[in-house]
Amino acid sequence: MDATSLPANGCPVLSYSPHERRPIGEWAAFFDQLRADAPVVRNTFADGYYVLTRYEDILGAYQDPETFTSDAVTVFEPDPSYRWIPHMLGGDEHRQWRRLLGPAFSPKAIAALDDRIRGWAADLIEALAARGECDVIADFSFYYPTTIFLGLMGLPPEHLPEFMAWESKILHSHGSTPEEIEANRMTAMAAVSGYFRSVIAERRAQPGDDLISQAIGFEIDGRPVTDDEVTSYCFFMFMAGLDTVAAAFGYAVYHFATHPEDRQRIVADPSLIPAAIEEILRVYAFTIPARKVKKDIEVAGCPIAAGSMVQLPIRAATRDSSAFSGGAGIRIDRKPNNHIAFGAGPHRCLGSHLARHELVIALEEWHKRIPDYRLAAGAVIFEVGRSSGPDSMPLRWDR
Repeated sequence: MDATSLPANGCPVLSYSPHERRPIGEWAAFFDQLRADAPVVRNTFADGYYVLTRYEDILGAYQDPETFTSDAVTVFEPDPSYRWIPHMLGGDEHRQWRRLLGPAFSPKAIAALDDRIRGWAADLIEALAARGECDVIADFSFYYPTTIFLGLMGLPPEHLPEFMAWESKILHSHGSTPEEIEANRMTAMAAVSGYFRSVIAERRAQPGDDLISQAIGFEIDGRPVTDDEVTSYCFFMFMAGLDTVAAAFGYAVYHFATHPEDRQRIVADPSLIPAAIEEILRVYAFTIPARKVKKDIEVAGCPIAAGSMVQLPIRAATRDSSAFSGGAGIRIDRKPNNHIAFGAGPHRCLGSHLARHELVIALEEWHKRIPDYRLAAGAVIFEVGRSSGPDSMPLRWDR
C-alpha cells in the first residue's frame, strides 16, 4: 500500500490493488487499519473510487438507495452495459421483482428444501470422508452450492462440470494478462447467458416447478417479463449464489481447523452451529459491494461528487468495534449478532435464508463425518481483496 501524506478532497489518498492475493487475514487487517486511519479514503487504482470504512456510514449508504444507487455495483464498471435483476434495479421496478421472488426465498420455502439440501451435502461429504484429505474449496465448497443451484433451477445434474468451468472463469483469474483474463471472463459470461436463453425457451414451451418456470410467468407493470429479463435474473442467481456460499464455508472450515476448541464445541453441541455461522459471517464478511453516487454529497467531511463510485466493504463494517464489542474477535455463541454480512436496506440479499440453510446443513453434515481435521502441514491459505474468498484450502484428517 502506498499512502500520500496529504489529503485530497478531504480524505486520504491511497493506491492499492484489490486483485492482490494475500495470506488469509491480511485483507481483514488492512480494512481494520483503514477504518482506524480515516472514515473515508480514496483509492486511485483503476479509475479511482472512494472507500467507506465505518459501520455507521456503510449502513447509512445501504439504506439510502436514492443517493447510493445500484445502477453500478462494481467500482471497475461505473457505466455497465448489463443490468442484473433484481440487484441493479431501483424504485418500484425493484420492489415488484422482490415481491414476486420473495415467496420462493422465504424462511418457510427454504425450510421445505432442507431434506434435499441435506442429501446433496451428505453425498458430497461421504465421498470425501474415507480419503483422509481434500482441498475443501475445490472438492466441496464449489460443488455444493452449484449442485443446489442446478436442483432449484431444474437443470440436469450432468451439466455440473459446465457450470463449474464457467464459474471458475467468471469469478477467478484465468490467463496470463489482464486482457486475457477479461476475454476469458466475457466468453464464459456469454456462454452462461446463451445456455439460459435456451432453457427459457424450453420452459416457455413446457413449464416445470423450478425457479426459471416461475420467473417466466411474472408480470412487471402489468406486462409479461421478457426473455432478456429472465436471462438477467438467471445469470444473477448463478453469480450470487455460488461463490458466496463457497467462500463462507471455506472461512468457516478455516476457523474450525485453526481453532480446535471451537470445533470441539460444535461437535459436542451442534445446536451452536447456527450462531457460529452468524459470527463467522460477521468476522469473515467478504463481499465488497459498490454503489454509484447520484448527487454531490459529503461523508464524514469528505466531498464526493455525483457520478463517483463508492465501495462499501462489509468486513470493515462488521468488524467495527463501535458496533460489535471486540469486533475482530470471534465468539461463536455471540448474541445478539445483528451483523450486515448480507447487506442492508432494500437491496439486502434476497437469498440470505437459503445461504444460511446451506451453510448450517453443510457444517452439520461435515462434522458428523469428519469431526477432527487440520490444515495440511505448511499450507498457506490465500485470498484476494475483491471478495472471492480462499482459493485453496488443503485439509487432512485421520481416516
